[in-house]
Amino acid sequence: MKQKFVISLILLSLQVTMSFSQRTTTFTERELEIIGHETGESVFRILQTTDPVDSLILRMPSTDMADPDSIADDKNLQLLIERLRITMEQAGGVGIAAPQVGVLKNVFLFMRVDLPGKPLQVVINPRMVAHSAETVCFERDGCLSIPDTSGNSIRYPWIEVEFWDEKGDFHRERLEGYQRGDNFAAVIFQHEFDHLQGIFFTDKNCLLEEEIWK
Repeated sequence: MKQKFVISLILLSLQVTMSFSQRTTTFTERELEIIGHETGESVFRILQTTDPVDSLILRMPSTDMADPDSIADDKNLQLLIERLRITMEQAGGVGIAAPQVGVLKNVFLFMRVDLPGKPLQVVINPRMVAHSAETVCFERDGCLSIPDTSGNSIRYPWIEVEFWDEKGDFHRERLEGYQRGDNFAAVIFQHEFDHLQGIFFTDKNCLLEEEIWK
């Protein structure tokens, strides 16, 4: 009973914070503490669905960052991006979203497996403006916030997206690919984009054709 009461208070506090954040589109005081200019830490703690409080935070929708013209000069945003990069690399992931470390802003990083050298792409205030009519069942999806779990998820084989990068440059791109051994950039983007809406890959379970006919 006490745990439920504490969780309810935390959820109410987060809802108030989100309401304020939606008006200001700036980092809240709690988010600034997490980003941690003062701590000198480099790796974030990744929120886990196995923790009741973490799970509530991960289910909350995020909000856009402020005017894109200020992106390059926002020291807190740049620190968030750098620490997300370090955290993702240490965890061995191909993508990570700000909500996964408790910062409810529309920011994520993902590996461009569709480009030479597989560079890291910073995505800020993304929009999915078009997608294929059909869907595919992507195999062995996984998440840094859902330990020891993998599964198949419904995805679009191609998407058209808009976003800003860490320099404040605007991008509009068509991303394709859903083959893990080849190119699955479109799937990674969708996975991280879902995190901004509070959606997990486990919410999009699907069965492969051969599994259906077993």
